[in-house]
Amino acid sequence: MQRKMRKIKLGLIMGLGLSVLLAACSTVGGNTVDGDKIKIITTIGQIAEPISIIGGDRVDVESLMGAGVDPHLYNATQGDIQKLASGDVIFYSGHHLEGKMGEIFEQINKTKPVLGITEGIPEGQLLKDAAGAIDPHVWFDIDLWKQGLEAATEQLKKVSPEDATYFEYNKTAYFEQLDALKAETQDKISQIPIEQRMLVTAHDAFGYFGRMVDMKVIGLQGLSTEDEIGISDIQSTIDLLVENGIPAVFVESSINKSSINAVMEGASSAGHRVKLGGELFSDAMGAEGTTEGTYIGMYRHNVEVIYHALTGKGD
Repeated sequence: MQRKMRKIKLGLIMGLGLSVLLAACSTVGGNTVDGDKIKIITTIGQIAEPISIIGGDRVDVESLMGAGVDPHLYNATQGDIQKLASGDVIFYSGHHLEGKMGEIFEQINKTKPVLGITEGIPEGQLLKDAAGAIDPHVWFDIDLWKQGLEAATEQLKKVSPEDATYFEYNKTAYFEQLDALKAETQDKISQIPIEQRMLVTAHDAFGYFGRMVDMKVIGLQGLSTEDEIGISDIQSTIDLLVENGIPAVFVESSINKSSINAVMEGASSAGHRVKLGGELFSDAMGAEGTTEGTYIGMYRHNVEVIYHALTGKGD
């Protein structure tokens, strides 16, 4: 009975929040009309930081989710709803990455532009799990993420046509950096012996990365951190590590480390020493103001950690 009452109470709060959101959106925002910067609210930093570069001094960008925050489990607060209401444009990633915010996006889209930046990518280019669910971790495929940022840039041009040339120039310059990042990444990972090119992490967030660099990826959980980890998942991963002599596994900044610890202990019991390769950024970037708090910096960090752990160089 208490659990049922809590669910009812939560539903009432969310309903009230959405009502407040719709009312606020009819009176707040629209800053560009007054000649101010375009106010952009994003869900994740992987969108916010690149868009702040593309938008330059014509935009003010704020991300709801910071370092260490898991977007799969994220519930919007009343403060978040107020931020969304104050924005001119809302960008989210899409394909159920922000699974608990779908209703909010639907409601706010009635009054202002809301864009899931990856949802226009052709489905044939996206990865799916065994059940047919689309993998939402698109930012690990640099070319696909450029498509998402392209869609966001086109939306900015619609909001502020007079700045279209400025946005296009900034986007082109930034994309050149991303192209260089992709080439650098592929070169680095290709130096890992093919038999050791296996990335074992807490959940299945690196599929696009693996496809881009020809690397096998094993995640203990599925695409969402809401998925359950079974004993069979842990044991099959242990067997894989032992059979292939994989030297390292990795934890993620936004995911509980207990499952990876269980794999390491199991491999040790089977006579195979597996070290902790380091911490990777998966669903969240690093802290704001750090190198890892940028998309390119986060990506480079991951590549360096993977390279050194799987080759033993730099130990």
